This record gives sequence, C-alpha cells and structure tokens, in this order.
Amino acid sequence: MAVFEQQAGDERLTSAMLSDALDEFGLRAQVLQTRLAPVVPGSRAFGRAATVRFSPSEADRPDDPYGAAIDFISGLQTGELVVIATDESNASAFWGELFSAAAIGAGAVGMVTDGNVRDTARIAALGYPAFSRSRRPIDYRRRMAIAGVREPVTICGVQIANGDLVLADDDGVVVVPRAHEVEVLEAARRRAAGESVVLAELLAGETLRTVWDRHRIL
Repeated sequence: MAVFEQQAGDERLTSAMLSDALDEFGLRAQVLQTRLAPVVPGSRAFGRAATVRFSPSEADRPDDPYGAAIDFISGLQTGELVVIATDESNASAFWGELFSAAAIGAGAVGMVTDGNVRDTARIAALGYPAFSRSRRPIDYRRRMAIAGVREPVTICGVQIANGDLVLADDDGVVVVPRAHEVEVLEAARRRAAGESVVLAELLAGETLRTVWDRHRIL
C-alpha cells in the first residue's frame, strides 16, 4: 500500500473542506454520524486508515493476552491512522498511553475509535492525536478481543476500508474512499486556497454577497 504523500498546504485541509469536496462528487455520506472527541482539543490527524475490529469475548491467552494488538500495532506503517471499530462498545477502553507510544514509534499519525480510550492525560502528554466516543479506565482483556484486522469496518454509519484516507479534527471525522481520493483531494486543495483569498477579502471589508458572487465559496 502506497504511503499517502501530503502536499505543501495540506495542513490547511479541514474536515469541513473535505466534506464539501466529497459533496461535489455526490459522496454525501462520508462523515461519521457521531462526533468523536479529541483527547486534546485542536488535535488533527490525516492519514491512511489501518483498520482493526473488536468484538465481545471472555476468552483469554494468559501467556500472550495482548498478542493480536501487539501484532497489529507492530505492523503499522508511516502515515497510517489507526481506526478501531467496536460497535460503540462501552465494555472497556481500547487504546491508551503505551499503544500510543508504540504507534508514534511506528510513524502512525493518529487514532480514531467509536469506543473508549484511557490514560488520556498521558496520551495528551505524548502529543498523539486520539479521537474517541468516550473514556473508561477498564482494560479490554477478557471483555473484548480483536476479531479482524485490515478489513472494511463500519464506524458511526460510515464504512472505512483499510487504506482509505481519514481526516479527524475538532469538527468530526471524514473518510475519503481510495477510488475517489485524487479528485476529492484536488477539489479540497482548491477550496483551501480559495478560502484563504475569501477570508482576506472579508477581513478587508468586502461583503459576503460580493465575495460569494466573485468566488462562489462560503
């Protein structure tokens, strides 16, 4: 799988810009229906999805209880964004400080989950962008187990395939299918450049009507 190479200026892209670009191509259901909150407000993560799915399980391997998670995290690639599907489980946390540290070491750019995280203060101290439905201190051992890795998952009403582009920020999480990423990114980059011009004109005193008629961007 090719590493996603961001272009100069891509740091300006937001979930709103990608959502608008997806709308242009009729892809109107690519924003997660639930806002996943960042551990640290202002966080942003943009990369290729590395998907993993948990399901309820009381089974245990006393000799290697976290083996599947270790293997998954050890296989992360530079530029990947961890996507953890739990069917919105509240049974436990699914991510914490040490998983974050290992992901940083592997070059992963962030994590999103429809489940819970823990060690939030320590994740924040690491500076790792993590987005979750909520927080709980409970370990997933003998409660939940990894049921699939690097396969399509569904989170908050949106299917995410391994390798899809995912952008998460304060406003929400947006998924760009690989089959459409070239045109969607081009449209989002045009919008980012146009919004910079529009913002400057509005701050200089131009009216919304004038700016809209000139650029067709709001």
